[in-house]
Amino acid sequence: MIMNNNGFTYNSNSKLALPDDVLLKIEKPARYIGGEVNSVDKRELLENGKISVRYAMCFPDVYEIGMSHLGIQIICEQLNRLPDVWCERVYSPWPDLHRVMKERGIPLFALESQDPVKDFDFLGITLQYELCYANILQILDLAGIPLHAADRGEDCPIVCAGGPCTYNPEPLADFFDFFYIGESETVMNDIVLLRRDMKEAGKSRKEYLRELSHIPGMYVPSLYDVAYNEDGTLASFTPKYPDVPEKVLKQTCMELSEAPYPEKPLVPYIKVTQDRVVLEIMRGCIRGCRFCQAGMLYRPLREKSLEMLKREADLMLSGTGQEEISLSSLSSSDYSKLPELLDYLISNFRAKSINISLPSLRIDNFSLDVMSKVQDVKKSSLTFAPEAGTQRLRDVINKGITEEDIMKGSSAAFHGGWNKVKLYFMLGLPTETEEDMKGIAHLAQAICDNYYEIPKSERSGKCEITVSTSFFVPKPFTPFQWAPMYRQDDYLARAQIVKNEIRSMKNQKSIRYMWHEANGTVLEGVFARGDRRLSPVIEYAYRHGALFDAWTDFFKMDTWMDAFKACGVDHEFYTLRERDVNELLPWDFIDIGVTRRFMELEWKRAKEGRVTPNCREKCSGCGAKVFGGGVCFEERHEDGSSVISWKSRDEVMHTDEEGTV
Repeated sequence: MIMNNNGFTYNSNSKLALPDDVLLKIEKPARYIGGEVNSVDKRELLENGKISVRYAMCFPDVYEIGMSHLGIQIICEQLNRLPDVWCERVYSPWPDLHRVMKERGIPLFALESQDPVKDFDFLGITLQYELCYANILQILDLAGIPLHAADRGEDCPIVCAGGPCTYNPEPLADFFDFFYIGESETVMNDIVLLRRDMKEAGKSRKEYLRELSHIPGMYVPSLYDVAYNEDGTLASFTPKYPDVPEKVLKQTCMELSEAPYPEKPLVPYIKVTQDRVVLEIMRGCIRGCRFCQAGMLYRPLREKSLEMLKREADLMLSGTGQEEISLSSLSSSDYSKLPELLDYLISNFRAKSINISLPSLRIDNFSLDVMSKVQDVKKSSLTFAPEAGTQRLRDVINKGITEEDIMKGSSAAFHGGWNKVKLYFMLGLPTETEEDMKGIAHLAQAICDNYYEIPKSERSGKCEITVSTSFFVPKPFTPFQWAPMYRQDDYLARAQIVKNEIRSMKNQKSIRYMWHEANGTVLEGVFARGDRRLSPVIEYAYRHGALFDAWTDFFKMDTWMDAFKACGVDHEFYTLRERDVNELLPWDFIDIGVTRRFMELEWKRAKEGRVTPNCREKCSGCGAKVFGGGVCFEERHEDGSSVISWKSRDEVMHTDEEGTV
């Protein structure tokens, strides 16, 4: 056994890609050795020639972030259930190890086998946020894989990507062989098994990619031609061959209760960002917030059955020894069986001191009963997201809550024993005025007043309100995809208005204000709605030191500005202008079910300040009904319960000008 200066010990006789002298001097060597509890080891099958396909699943950020991502564990679980497939994990080496690997020529390796990634059949990268784009090139570079898909030979892995950023994959088009548009549970196995069969038949990677394009949800950038107008807008986007689809249909798993899910999640040796068991209770959202990309992409809302969730909770907690379980969804309080699920979790795990985390709660239907149940185990601060400081702007973004809802919800929380509340808002939203900005401070003050109306003898200490603002970024496939952004200084000026207004409040000492960096917001906005002309910008920035841009300590805006200038790209073309609704957008070739017509109607309603009811109040005819299930086909009963009536995928939708079915 060897111990380094961090107090970490490991078996020096095991096969590790990094030599002892490297492990002993880098920060947190446990990031790179694998062997975590519940990790899948198929080395014996590999040595006996029984593994046909090797898949390296990568999260392009540091280990602690990637290990907290549920999607990778779902994909690993799904692929490792195939007897002749081995799916392993890869994360971005931290800058200290990055330097050593470059200096010594150590190739990037997978954690489980410690084998070089370049020897695998696939390198799959999940794209969760735009500020990880430089890290994608780090992964390829350290692996010894050519950065450009066009330069890869038969001995290179197929490089592919999935995740929310693939809904505008164009800025990364030069670097990927294909993109998976949709949820992994649908055709992931088909992709891998097709590669196995075509490899055994001696087919080339080009032949594989051509055949792959016939699988629904697969986008192969090299099979499409792009042209631009003189004003820089997109002129055309066309397949090169008649058998390549013009539209790529998002893949949606409609039977979540039967989908693969990690029954024994990985347990890391070191503390990670979310060191807990994650129980996904549903996918999608009924709310229709106009800024929220996830709320549109993952329509329709689909719930897991209560019995399945009970089983998964039992297996995951017993298989990991974790002391916290988090209920994962876009809006946990909209899960129709939440009270029953909480009753089960509390009654079965209270004695074991298991904490239950309820993120994504809506303040309008957050009940005192739910709070009391969770409080019985462990109390923590509550987080709510009003998003905007005035009712006018909340109507513009279709948040669907009123100030009365907020006051009632916070009052219920305070009477339930909480005294710490976190409030999330956005600045720079479409139609925002100074009154809206100042309204953030006034709302925080009103919530403080709500707390101090409770008799002093019944309070739980001093009221602590944390106000946090991020800056709005228009995302593809949202009604705000046509909206303009602002310059960095404009965003900071908005934050200053909020800060000054909070300082003028009578309870300012009870209100803490934080805001995000504005320069990262600008860069995120460029890549969120960019096109293929940005690939050279990303490459230039990486080669000149861009890395871990999501981390404030490493973000170098000057490097990115130099990259735009060197590549002759005006970054403000992608941020400052409002798009015309008739403009061809770089992602218009993707079909997510929710129609462009619906997005246009919602953009119009936003400008008029009109609210669209949520999916359980009234179907708005968004188009997601074509997937044949979920909330779109719930039949509501008088007692509030529901059943789902399943329809065929080919059902035709008709809407009038207002989007009504």
